[in-house]
Amino acid sequence: MPHSALRRGAAARGRVLATELARRAHVLESPGRPCPPLPEADDFAVGDQLAVTGHDLAEALRGAPADQLAAALALLDAAEAEITASTRIG
Repeated sequence: MPHSALRRGAAARGRVLATELARRAHVLESPGRPCPPLPEADDFAVGDQLAVTGHDLAEALRGAPADQLAAALALLDAAEAEITASTRIG
């Protein structure tokens, strides 16, 4: 993705999504404990943060109740639509 698209907000939206993915994984793995903040990633590293936090959530969801899985899938569906719309070039 071009840096101009990242500066227009794609990186910021990616950071928000990565934070939410990390928060949901943390709640499943350590209920009741505060979630540590994600490091502020460079615009070009936000995609890596999304990959890592998404993987962490997928692992945390193994064996989780169905309602938590459904909520996580709904978040990802909404994120996919936003990411697809925000990455259009031209």
